Amino acid sequence: MAAGASGGGAGGGMAGGCRLLLLLGLGLGRAAAPAPAPAGGMLYPRETPSRERKELGGLWSFRADFSPGRDAGFAHRWYRQPLRQTGPVIDMPVPASFNDITQDPSLQNYIGWVWYEKEVLLPLRWLQDDLNTRVVLRFGSAHYYSIVWVNGVQVVEHEGGHLPFEADISSIVQGSPGIPCRITVALNNTLTPHTLPPGSIQYMNDKTRYPKNYFVQNIRFDFFNYAGIHRPVVLYTTPSVYIDDITVTTTSSESVAMVQYRVSVVGSTLYSLSLSLRDQEGKVVATGDGPAGELKVLNPNLWWPYLMHETPGYRYSLEVRMQAQVNEALLEDVYTLPVGIRTVHVTSTQFLINGRPFYFHGVNKHEDADVRGKGLDWPLVVKDFNLLRWLGANSFRTSHYPYAEEIMDLCDAYGIVVIDECPGVGIKMPESFGNKSLQHHLVVMEELIRRDKNRPSVVMWSVANEPASELPPAAYYFKTVIAHTKALDPSRPVTFVTDANYALDRGAPYVDVICVNSYFSWYHDPGHLEVIPLQLTTQFKNWYKTYQKPIIQSEYGADSVPGLHSDPPLMFSEEYQKAMLSEYHSVFDKKRKEYVIGELIWNFADFMTNQGTTRVLGNKKGIFTRQRQPKSAAFVLRERYWKIANESSCLPPIINPHTLFLK
Repeated sequence: MAAGASGGGAGGGMAGGCRLLLLLGLGLGRAAAPAPAPAGGMLYPRETPSRERKELGGLWSFRADFSPGRDAGFAHRWYRQPLRQTGPVIDMPVPASFNDITQDPSLQNYIGWVWYEKEVLLPLRWLQDDLNTRVVLRFGSAHYYSIVWVNGVQVVEHEGGHLPFEADISSIVQGSPGIPCRITVALNNTLTPHTLPPGSIQYMNDKTRYPKNYFVQNIRFDFFNYAGIHRPVVLYTTPSVYIDDITVTTTSSESVAMVQYRVSVVGSTLYSLSLSLRDQEGKVVATGDGPAGELKVLNPNLWWPYLMHETPGYRYSLEVRMQAQVNEALLEDVYTLPVGIRTVHVTSTQFLINGRPFYFHGVNKHEDADVRGKGLDWPLVVKDFNLLRWLGANSFRTSHYPYAEEIMDLCDAYGIVVIDECPGVGIKMPESFGNKSLQHHLVVMEELIRRDKNRPSVVMWSVANEPASELPPAAYYFKTVIAHTKALDPSRPVTFVTDANYALDRGAPYVDVICVNSYFSWYHDPGHLEVIPLQLTTQFKNWYKTYQKPIIQSEYGADSVPGLHSDPPLMFSEEYQKAMLSEYHSVFDKKRKEYVIGELIWNFADFMTNQGTTRVLGNKKGIFTRQRQPKSAAFVLRERYWKIANESSCLPPIINPHTLFLK
């Protein structure tokens, strides 16, 4: 979306630069070090015959640090003893954002360090050294900068609010069987020009207008900067010699598919590996051994998108079994990875999945809901997927950050195609294109690809949304980020989403697919629906003539207040939203016969933003309300998407748009 406004909070009592370091999470007597490249794998923690998993969701103890410098927690070493012993705490649900849980407005807009803590008893069998058991603490995500201690010992530090991180805590907990494991998390949501997404702290020094030490967090994106432990926290075990990572790529023809694999093992160089690929009935269709190789699958069931095949989202199960001899003991580790067999190819006019043209008719989303903010919520997740399938949507973009792994799992299972976007939103300031920002951006892409590289639903990486790509340093910046992404994963196309002028965009030469956002008759010529056909047609012609690459309309839409009606249509009415969509669709229908390969409405559902004069309790461009009730535009889009699906479907029967397919 277009650039957003700023948020506020209470201030600090030191000079601006020193306070900023404290807010950044580095008031620890040391300078900030560049984030290292991620080491090892990040397999999703699954229970297997050799692995156990313990969920740590529920209520945690919580405290926000309202001290002037936001540094009381570090100055008094709150991590050295139970949090309740150093001051008052409140209950805080995990996973959830902390902003909307209480009635305290200072917490809703809080910027700085907050502290979480949980005590948990571990099974005795995890703590016996002679069993060669490894105990790992894993966070699905925490926004934004995290430092984690276990029993007062720091175990991990992580920058970034949307990707997982973990730590081996075996040596800490195995020395204290029977004693509760105390997990303490310090979390900072401050954004700076070099974070992803970027932001800036602005100190208001006019004492006639602002209280002492008053500051605001400025952001250049249009969604609320929710913070907290947003995704599941788990403890899991592996043997001391274990399967650390698996990488799978696939190729296929009509009758044969090849599954290429690489497996890394940590803890020993003396081990054996065996692999079995099973279909959904449990039948073994291919076997292999060793750390790298190729599995041949005859007459494969390919992974197809929703509405493109009778059995979308077909996945095999790749069972990897490792055996190693350690101190006269035989250790075995087993991990099962879902595998979808599919190919992706881009031409100058088409996007091909398994060799067939694919047209993106989908949505942009947000992880956003009442009360829980960006916290993972299973009822909401399942409701959203039911609405996507009711709508006839076959795809979405993870605007504007990676979504939870649990959401991505369902995309794989249901055949929902994903443009997987990193948190590169709001890159507007010149200082956000420097080497410090660039190095962090490269690390984020490494973490994202490490997490999602094996997902058949992910067909393209997006490295940014609406950056200031017309600035001179954007050329080198995006050339570097995109080249790095392609080197990490040569199997997928790469894009970023632009709202720049086609003739000025310095990053577009390096993408495989042009993704363009435009809001004709909304942010441009507001209220004038009649300009859409000419302006949108011109947009497409200019981009294609310049780059000869397929184009996705990656955002378009209008705000509508539920229940607000106007005929003739006026802005913010449900009728205006419907009329704008119809004008865009008429152009799409002409251009999708040529080189337009997709349309993604902004937005699936209304979502919260910072307060501002153009935002009434958030952004209202959803075709559903924030509570997931349909506006009039939802029915317009539903009729269109099912019509497109019926026209392009390779299914024998005509799909009934009034039937909701449930698995």
